[in-house]
Amino acid sequence: MTDIVVAALYKFTPLPDYVERQPALLGALKNAGVMGTVLLAAEGVNGTIAGTRSGIDAALAALRALPGCTDLDHKESHAESMPFYRLKVRLKKEIVSMGVVEADPNKAVGTYVDPQDWNALISDPDTIVIDTRNDYEVGIGTFERAVNPETPTFRDFPDWFRQNREKIEGKRVAMFCTGGIRCEKATSLLRIEGIDNVHHLKGGILKYLETVPENESLWHGECFVFDQRVSVGHGLELGSYDQCHACRRPITEEQKQSPKYVEGVSCEFCYDESSDEQKNRYLERQNQVELAEKRGQAHIGAAYEKSAKKAG
Repeated sequence: MTDIVVAALYKFTPLPDYVERQPALLGALKNAGVMGTVLLAAEGVNGTIAGTRSGIDAALAALRALPGCTDLDHKESHAESMPFYRLKVRLKKEIVSMGVVEADPNKAVGTYVDPQDWNALISDPDTIVIDTRNDYEVGIGTFERAVNPETPTFRDFPDWFRQNREKIEGKRVAMFCTGGIRCEKATSLLRIEGIDNVHHLKGGILKYLETVPENESLWHGECFVFDQRVSVGHGLELGSYDQCHACRRPITEEQKQSPKYVEGVSCEFCYDESSDEQKNRYLERQNQVELAEKRGQAHIGAAYEKSAKKAG
């Protein structure tokens, strides 16, 4: 096991004085020696940080000292090198961007469903199962019977819901996401929009894959994660995907054989999305990463790309 601990965390809790709390939290995290980004908003806290074991423990203690955060949950992974080069505590309107500030899990939220009870819920034909993640995430794995909204970003989810409301009304709704934060916010949206029979997977896909035996699982494929691992499977074993470091989409070894794939510059998904000027800029960044590696030096993009292939 490597020395760098990566902790992903979030907690919906009322923080009306979040602006005033930012300096003290930033100071505490600096003293802990961690790097990464933490978001503070009136609805709570969200972030990913990395550091030594003792540093992460100290940082989590500071975060759990925030009002309502005593039971703040977090998930850990490990990296062979530091995946972040700075520490930021940013003030935001939302800790996960949906664009509907009224959707606040502190005021209205769906029913939490433990992983061991999830299979029975989504197997019921009267339940509509909705994957609240982005389309490229759904593309590499999802649950049986799940509806794919085909949304490029989470901010597109409210429009999708409103356009498909008639298909959802009158049904039991079960929603899920990677770690729980997006589906928790999505259930709040449905609740304030008048849909009350709403449930969501507690701890998200990651907790399900960690706790439900593979021979009982209704999950198919791999789960995209927003850290160095790129994707994971049952038991949170390291998945088979790499990542395009231009667009951050997951890609297979076969897709890397495409003539549109250039490491750090483009893949078959983003080749037509970027201009020649952008591709040249990405190529220069990639050249700098490779040059730094040859010199045995750290580069702001190198640690991520190296640990993306080796961490787990």
